[in-house]
Amino acid sequence: MTNAVIETILSRRATKYYDPSASLSDDQIRELVRIGTSAPTSFHLQNWRFIAVRTPEAKARLSPIAWSQPAITEAAVTFIVCGQLVETSVIPDRLAPVVEAGIMPARLVPDWEIPARDLYMEYPQRRRDEAVRTATFGAAAMIYAAGSLGLGSTPMIGFDADAVHREFELAHDEVPVMLLSVGAERPGNWPQKPRRPVADVLDLV
Repeated sequence: MTNAVIETILSRRATKYYDPSASLSDDQIRELVRIGTSAPTSFHLQNWRFIAVRTPEAKARLSPIAWSQPAITEAAVTFIVCGQLVETSVIPDRLAPVVEAGIMPARLVPDWEIPARDLYMEYPQRRRDEAVRTATFGAAAMIYAAGSLGLGSTPMIGFDADAVHREFELAHDEVPVMLLSVGAERPGNWPQKPRRPVADVLDLV
């Protein structure tokens, strides 16, 4: 029996060649981000932001500070996937819709905020690590969502982070974790490359 989710994951590939004439609507871009934000985040922080670089003018700003990679100008959109340094004071606001939905009782909110504060706020590296994890989870969900919709995608770390921060006016607490191009493919892309055997990467204990 075929499982569509597993097939999407196993067939994913990094797209090199995009159809530059194909575009995505703003609603399609919003839907990709909506799906991305269903990914897990620590203490429901949802500490991410996505900048959708989709116009020729914005692509021209991004390209020279991202190694002039063709995907940036040829794909329909390139997301600047940002993680936000953990700030635990936002937890009550982030949990408010969860309480309103009847998923958790309000009395439990401090039980989330207090340990989160102890875990992160005196540890700058942990705050940054969590920002990177959060952004990566969101980007991964978008990659597989794009594949399920018949779109290619390319995650990229080849860019000048400081220049991206300046050019796109990121907040002081935002980390540009990766670029993620998404769009219609054109012929010539390789299939997914073979992976290391499971026996080489798995220990059963």
